[in-house]
Amino acid sequence: MASISVIARNDKRKRLAKKYEERREIMKAKGDWVGLQKLPRNSAPTRIVSRCTMTGRGRGVYKKFGLCRNMLRLMALEGKIPGLRKASW
Repeated sequence: MASISVIARNDKRKRLAKKYEERREIMKAKGDWVGLQKLPRNSAPTRIVSRCTMTGRGRGVYKKFGLCRNMLRLMALEGKIPGLRKASW
């Protein structure tokens, strides 16, 4: 499980990206690259890390489900994800 501070930091990045989204698009359209550099670094959408919604794990996260591979497997075996089952051949 990820520490609470890491999860909070990522949530802050999401808030900042949403807050500065319109300003970024306007500056990009104008070509104001200096103005873009003056915006907060964490307001860039590329700084947002995809994390597991249950555990906060940052690696092995499936975007479609929003879960890390461990939780995805666990929930699939319990039958909590519709249409998903363990493969066997």
